Amino acid sequence: MQGVDHYENFPVASWLCPARLRPTVTALYHYARTADDIADEGAASADQRLAELAAYRAELERALAGQPPADPRWSGQFAALARAIAAQRLPAKPLHELLDAFEQDVRYTAANTRYADCAALLDYCSRSADPVGRLLLHLYGVQDAPSLRQSDAICSALQLINFWQDLGLDLQRGRHYLPLDRLARHGVDEAALLQADPGPQQEAAARALLAELTQQARALMQAGAPLAIRLPGRLGWELRLVVQGGLLILDKIERLQHRTWRHRPKLGAADLPRLLWRALRMRA
Repeated sequence: MQGVDHYENFPVASWLCPARLRPTVTALYHYARTADDIADEGAASADQRLAELAAYRAELERALAGQPPADPRWSGQFAALARAIAAQRLPAKPLHELLDAFEQDVRYTAANTRYADCAALLDYCSRSADPVGRLLLHLYGVQDAPSLRQSDAICSALQLINFWQDLGLDLQRGRHYLPLDRLARHGVDEAALLQADPGPQQEAAARALLAELTQQARALMQAGAPLAIRLPGRLGWELRLVVQGGLLILDKIERLQHRTWRHRPKLGAADLPRLLWRALRMRA
C-alpha cells in the first residue's frame, strides 16, 4: 500500500478496539509498518532492500514457529508478534502476503514497472491491502467466505482510493499506479501531469481517467459496505467509519474535479460530524 501510511486502518489504540485485542493489533501494525519502511524509506538499493526483507521474513518464520527473535534489529517487533501469534492463532498466509507486496514494490520501483491494467493492480491489492482486513476479521472470529470477500473489496477500495488521493505525490516521486491500458485509452501523457499547465486536452483526458478510476473504487467500496452493517459491536462500527472515510475522500476528489495530480484531498477534524452521521445512517 504506497502513498501515505497504508496501515492507518489498523485501529491502533482506538476506543473502538477492545482492550484485549489492542496488543495484537499494535503488534500487527508495527510488523507491517517496519516492513513498509524497509521497502520504501532511506537510500538503500533495491538489492539491499530485498535482502533486508528476506531477513525480515526469516524472523517471521521464527515467530510463527514459536522461536525467539534472532536479529536484534527487529527483536521488539517480533517478540510482540510472536506473542500475538500464540495468543490469537494468527494465520501465516496474510502475514507472508504483506511481505510479498513489499518485495513487489521494491522490484517494480527499481525497474520502473507500471501496472498493465486494473486486473494487475487489483492483484497487487490482494497482497498489499486485503491481508490487513483478513487479519482483523480473524481476531473477531469472522471467517465465512462472504465476509472475507466483502472485506477484500473494502481493503482493495481503500488501497485504490489511497493511490488516486496521492497521485500528485506519486508522480513527483517518479512512480504511480495509473494502469497503462487506461492511460492509453484516455490519451493521458503522465509527463504532462507534472507540468503546471498540462493544457486543456490533457487536463480533460486526465480528469476523465481519474473519474473512471475513482468510480471503480467507489463500486468496490459499496460492494463491501454491507459487511460493516452485518458485523455487530465495535468491529461493525469501526468498519462503518472506515467505509465512510473512504467514500468521503472520493467525494472530495469529485469536488476537485478529479485533479488530484494538483491537490491532495484529505480528511480533517471538520469532517468528523459528517463521517459519524454517515456511519449512523448506514443501512443494509
